Amino acid sequence: MNRRPLVIVAAVVGALATAAFALPNLPPNPVTSVLSDRVFQEKGKRYASAADASARGDRAFTLPSWIPKDATDVRIQARTTGQARLIRFTLGATPLDGPQCAAPAVRKAGGPRLGARWWPGDTRAEERPECRDFYQYQVAVRGKKVYAWTDGTPSPGARIQAGATAVPASRG
Repeated sequence: MNRRPLVIVAAVVGALATAAFALPNLPPNPVTSVLSDRVFQEKGKRYASAADASARGDRAFTLPSWIPKDATDVRIQARTTGQARLIRFTLGATPLDGPQCAAPAVRKAGGPRLGARWWPGDTRAEERPECRDFYQYQVAVRGKKVYAWTDGTPSPGARIQAGATAVPASRG
């Protein structure tokens, strides 16, 4: 009996299994970027400071207005098929003036459905809603680190227009 085909199949299966576990945890490079974008439908960016993040271009990587301009080490993980995003940054000299929502009937979102190695999995008890931008974020502050995520839920008072662009009805 020729065992060569079985050995080849086993080697291919082993290589694919190893790639499935290893590739999402490798540093960004062209191969992992394409895999993450197409297979996992997520993409990420990292900025040295909030000032480096462009106000134009890909909306997935435009920072919410409530993030201080002197924030550093900004990381964003975004779903390529929707509005879901994870954001982490380090506060500079400007303090975060506290997550706030004027509307009493803010919907508590279910939880972030994106994955990033830099995201702690246990922020639920600390999260507070933030509604000063187009989308409602859940924000947790741990020392100088701030973790924020949205599932694309519009902020109370925001209107979603064509192209999934949100326009706030009023700024409070």
